[in-house]
Amino acid sequence: MNLTGTKTVLERDQIRAKGLRAGRSAKIPSGTSEAEAAASTVGVPATNLATIYTAQLNVGNPARPFNLIIDTGSSNTWVGADEENPFRPSGTTKQTGELVEVTYGSGFVLGTVVDDQVAMGDLVISGQTIGSALLSEGFQGVDGIVGIGPTDLTEDTTTAGGTVPTVTDNAFSQGLIPVKEIGISFVPTNSTAAVDTGVTNGQLTFGGIDPSAFTGDITFVPVTSTSPSSEFVGIDQSITFGTANTPVLAQTAGIADTGTTLILIASDAFATYQTLTGGVMDETVGLLSITPAQFANLQSLFFNIGGTAFELTPNAQIFPRTLNTAIGGTADDIFLIVSDLGTESGSGMDFINGFAFLERFFFVWDSGTPRVGFAETPFTFAEIN
Repeated sequence: MNLTGTKTVLERDQIRAKGLRAGRSAKIPSGTSEAEAAASTVGVPATNLATIYTAQLNVGNPARPFNLIIDTGSSNTWVGADEENPFRPSGTTKQTGELVEVTYGSGFVLGTVVDDQVAMGDLVISGQTIGSALLSEGFQGVDGIVGIGPTDLTEDTTTAGGTVPTVTDNAFSQGLIPVKEIGISFVPTNSTAAVDTGVTNGQLTFGGIDPSAFTGDITFVPVTSTSPSSEFVGIDQSITFGTANTPVLAQTAGIADTGTTLILIASDAFATYQTLTGGVMDETVGLLSITPAQFANLQSLFFNIGGTAFELTPNAQIFPRTLNTAIGGTADDIFLIVSDLGTESGSGMDFINGFAFLERFFFVWDSGTPRVGFAETPFTFAEIN
């Protein structure tokens, strides 16, 4: 991603949020309930690039590697955004003669459609439908997207019409994983290597969960029934601040999204948060800035999901100071990662729990049920910033 381009990280996230809200209306497929199965889970390494996570997808035989954004906010998988690493047909490639077009709000892709063998770690899927980019915008520094959101988000994105099975769908239908479930483990970092080459410290677990990636119990909730959040990995939650449980955002619908960097909340809730923290908008970065004294007095946010209060500590509410220059800021300044969604509450998508939230909690997306889960991790209360 172009971290120091003309748009701030907030502007990119707000544009993405607008695109998500404007997405097509669709029903999430019911799939199958989780059941006991003998097949094992498959772990896929994930790389932290400071504001986004990527996974390597190997396409064809012989395999060609592509580094793709991990995205629960979309469901098409495509490659070739980097002109220096284009898709090239191999012996396993089947040309379909179709075209694919997907708009992401902050970017788009137009490409041809092929069926090919793809591999992520030890997960080898045959006949996966992917896009080969002819034109794309907004994906500097990566090769495309691996879409792992609800299947219905792919509806009518190709000239063939209908939906396109996701990598999770095909892995399940081919008997490679026992359930259509992905455990997502992101880990906070303050390593400057994340900006340049990335730090491979995360993991996707296809077909279940990795018990070593979380602590305590997983709180599962059904996908929200409120549109448009219901079309994505949508949940209901409320947010409170501090030991006094000061209301910030009343119980409402929103989404968890690996493709969004920040935690975005409705404009009226953000105004409350700004008052509580005393933050001042930094016009260069587009985020609230606080002083060291304000940081010392900052209290936790509590994300109340399914009867469990998930605590986002003061340390977790700030962008890693060693990485400030990656978002156009000055080293050692203190920027808050909770920001303005750009719309008032009541829109049907009043928050997005993005990358910054998911680094502190284990995240489970079960598209077969469908349901969403969260749990604490060894990094929930880490002091890294």
